[in-house]
Amino acid sequence: MNPQEQERIEQNVRRTAGIHALRKIRGIVDEDLKKEAARAKLLHALLRYGWIALLLAALLLARYLGVI
Repeated sequence: MNPQEQERIEQNVRRTAGIHALRKIRGIVDEDLKKEAARAKLLHALLRYGWIALLLAALLLARYLGVI
């Protein structure tokens, strides 16, 4: 094997290793984005419907204390 072929093979190996590493990183990033989107969705739901739960809790507390 001459030096040019050896260099081409080494370059292909480096390129393949780099592509593999980038795919692994992309998977990690995608997973993180998915978790972040789920958190944002939960927070949105809490902000949207949380006031209802807070109102119900206040009504139950008032009922328990005998105010209502």
